[in-house]
Amino acid sequence: MLAIGILEGDDIGLEVVPECVKVMKAAAARAALSLEWHRVPIARRAHDELGHTLPPGTLEKLESLHGWVLGPIGHREYPRDDPTWINVHPVFRKHFQLFANYKPFKSYPTLPSLHENVDMLFLRETTEGFKVDGNLFNGYGEFQPTEDMAIGICVTTRYKSRLIAEAAFEAAAARPRRKVSAVHKNTVYRMGDGLFADECRKVGARYPSIEFEEVIVDTCALRLVMNPQQYDVLVTTNLYGDILTDEAAGLVGGLGLAPGLNAGLRHAMAQATHGSAPDIAGRGIANPYAMIMSGKMLLDWLATKHDEPRAAVAARHIDRAMEQVVAHGRHLTRDLGGSASTGEMGDAVADAVARG
Repeated sequence: MLAIGILEGDDIGLEVVPECVKVMKAAAARAALSLEWHRVPIARRAHDELGHTLPPGTLEKLESLHGWVLGPIGHREYPRDDPTWINVHPVFRKHFQLFANYKPFKSYPTLPSLHENVDMLFLRETTEGFKVDGNLFNGYGEFQPTEDMAIGICVTTRYKSRLIAEAAFEAAAARPRRKVSAVHKNTVYRMGDGLFADECRKVGARYPSIEFEEVIVDTCALRLVMNPQQYDVLVTTNLYGDILTDEAAGLVGGLGLAPGLNAGLRHAMAQATHGSAPDIAGRGIANPYAMIMSGKMLLDWLATKHDEPRAAVAARHIDRAMEQVVAHGRHLTRDLGGSASTGEMGDAVADAVARG
């Protein structure tokens, strides 16, 4: 039995995470997959009840689980000078070494998008680079020795570069086009980006059946706007990936259509790309697509890492159900051109899963 944590987060997380769990439960039932669910306190609600956004025992509880679903966190609204209000994202990535951020981007014929026939997957390393999630200075690789000077530190290791490259080639091996594009700027950052590129080449040599190319990051940004169909799997460093994936989301309809998965060697966390959207929280209009499809990605990861084929079957049920709901267009939230509530769209996907 696979143990899954439920961490609802803040604002619209309280609305979209239950829809994700609802759909995952329907898919598990259809695939005869046994899942054990655990609610874990986090974020504002945990602070209200327990006095901390990351209460004692939370990390230990997550350690005992195979994976978890994390809703968006409204950390930008947290008090800055109170240590009981912390952003859990860097804590989770560091503690569980969730080095790989998977973000797929897909256009749908029935939904507005800047380009048709887009189907690509970004692999972003999330523990190094110019956004260091650790104890280096303030946790983001910056320090300010005087009021007139700020200095940023970039950390790149062969180990993490090799891990993210391996994840990218493994992902490409399971996709029809079988192509990996390594995105960097070793023309300027010859040491850090050069090391990253070197490891990508070494890993690529072990996968001769997969096409491999290298793309300078600014060229990649240009090509994404003009011809994103040329890309299949893109692997890149932390800061570049953070920027380029928002650009990619804009190509296919916005952050509401941008699911994600943060994974390490032992644990994975389903997490949609979008934020907590406090301006629409509580109105029942949030789009649950990204959260639901993040849950689907978690099932795919569990199938591979824990040799559980029924999890892969459950993931396929969700994929097909979402295709049907999007194609029919009758149960879409208003940002997708419909008039359905968050719950109505979630119900439609769960019902499509059950019907097959």
